[in-house]
Amino acid sequence: MAPESEPEMESVFANRQAAGKRLAGALVAFRDALPIVLGIPRGGVPVAAEIARWLDAELDVVNARKLGVPSQPELAMGALTADGGIYIDDETIARHHVTAAQLVDAITRESAEAMTREQRLRGARPPPQIAGRTVIVVDDGLAMGSTMRAALRALRGQQPDRLVVAVPVGSPEICDDLKKDADEVVCFYAPERFWAVGEFYEDFSAVDEETVRHILHDFDTARAPIPQGTPSPRGPDQRANP
Repeated sequence: MAPESEPEMESVFANRQAAGKRLAGALVAFRDALPIVLGIPRGGVPVAAEIARWLDAELDVVNARKLGVPSQPELAMGALTADGGIYIDDETIARHHVTAAQLVDAITRESAEAMTREQRLRGARPPPQIAGRTVIVVDDGLAMGSTMRAALRALRGQQPDRLVVAVPVGSPEICDDLKKDADEVVCFYAPERFWAVGEFYEDFSAVDEETVRHILHDFDTARAPIPQGTPSPRGPDQRANP
């Protein structure tokens, strides 16, 4: 799906929730496929929750962790997921002279953190069923795309029917390159001049794990089946109105 043309400043996203609502409009074609929407913690989860509400879809998370260059921790040299998906950026590793020992150390450290975060966020919730389903993977934006690539590679191994990337904003080059790993990439806004995801949000406050847990809990509660014999507030055969 082609990105929108460059918008005026008034179209910058107010926050992640607003971005999710606008992105959901570009995903309505997937509603009848009964998709599962997976947010990448932490910032991708508020965006994913809005999309899942509009699509009347299941919401869950896919835990991915960036592998930072030792000398520049904010610069990704790859990423991995709690369930074993991994992406390594050989070009970045070579450019910054990262040794094999440093790479192994980063993988070991971030693998442990990814699994710990998985336990903290998921608790007693079982892992989502991926096989044979349309899976929409959501983040709040794509700058380097490392965590998204790791997530896609982990999910592909679980044999989804269709794997879709959905982001409010992203680098045009990265969005295009991710088509190698996804069946479709939906990027609402791909500006030619891209510096950082946060510059396209009025409020890009950090999202903590407690907020993610609340979002997942509240979403599950809202979608819980109504006990048999309880009158539905929406009447028969009616979906919730987003």
